[in-house]
Amino acid sequence: MDDLLTKENLEYRAMAREIADKHVRPVAAELDRTAEYPWTVVRALQDAGLMGVWIPKEYGGRGGGVMNLCLVVEELSKACGGVGVTYAVNALASFPIIVGGTEEQKQKYLPDVAQGKTLMAFGLSEKASGSDAGSLTARAEKRDGFYVMNGDKKWNTNGNSATLYSIFCSTNPDRGGRGVSAILVEKGTPGFEIGKKEDLMGIRCVPVHELHFNDCYVPEENLLGGKEGHGFKHAMMTLDLARPGVAAQALGLAQGALDLAVEYTMERQQFGQSVASFQGIQWMLADMATKVEAARQLIYACARAIDGGAKNVSKMAAMAKVFATDVAMSVTTDAVQLFGGYGYCKDYPIEKYMRDAKITQIYEGTNQIQRLVIGRSLIKEAAAGQPRTQSAEA
Repeated sequence: MDDLLTKENLEYRAMAREIADKHVRPVAAELDRTAEYPWTVVRALQDAGLMGVWIPKEYGGRGGGVMNLCLVVEELSKACGGVGVTYAVNALASFPIIVGGTEEQKQKYLPDVAQGKTLMAFGLSEKASGSDAGSLTARAEKRDGFYVMNGDKKWNTNGNSATLYSIFCSTNPDRGGRGVSAILVEKGTPGFEIGKKEDLMGIRCVPVHELHFNDCYVPEENLLGGKEGHGFKHAMMTLDLARPGVAAQALGLAQGALDLAVEYTMERQQFGQSVASFQGIQWMLADMATKVEAARQLIYACARAIDGGAKNVSKMAAMAKVFATDVAMSVTTDAVQLFGGYGYCKDYPIEKYMRDAKITQIYEGTNQIQRLVIGRSLIKEAAAGQPRTQSAEA
């Protein structure tokens, strides 16, 4: 459906596809085996000027918005889901600055993020508060021109590779979610430590760490937006912008798995003919392709709506995320099935796609939470009178 993409869209996609083919595919299996960070890929993205696709031009970025971000993530994820999230997490962690930062914070941090000099991580989840993002136990107390931070963060993608962290904590525990604030913390700040690295099932090349804050003194000018109590709002706004990127990662995984399945079934011979010549296999491939294309159009529609300034995008972002990630798990699982016994072996790349796909249903809001977001939005719309379903009698 290239006719629906702009010239700019096609240029970004072509650049990302070239990097995926030259720098990602040849090392994807090795990155998965060693769980090493893909520095060579990051440098290639830096050289191509793709590290700031989503960042506004006035802060040194490309101004490409969410749509072009999704196209880049999709292409990288076709080759390796871990590389896709390695790239996308910088958008997740910098969106809070874009949507809620002061002008001084934007000028200070975003240009280096746009050039890839600064890598970022997003610290919202804790051991006891994943989906319940309003019940944070990490604290920040204002004291003599600083915020003194104490507590721990869990599931921090890019944890040890980042140099700047968007950390959400409570500055007023008595107010619950309304007492949450975001603070920008630089790596090397005294009292800030990188903790345990998780041993992951998939996306193994991107480091996921615990973060620990023990009397960590951060200058008060690092309070996101300069006002306390806006952190939960900033987090939800960020996730609305970032969830299409997770959906694009899932889409890339699904498309990459489908491509490999088509190729394999055309080459594999059984009963004197290619496996792809059997009607049952063609039906499986047809269903897989249909799901992938449906996911693509939902993601692109959501991204275009965000870039066009649409309001109340939470429901659509949740729809894109939940549908695309469920599709990724379904399609990659079917692709493994089509490879037969070889699909279960690491000699072939297809099993990695299934392992990488699973996390997309979990992070940045589990798919169960996405369904809550969608359902509550529908009820709210109905209560407000838009839209109303007319009865048969009417």
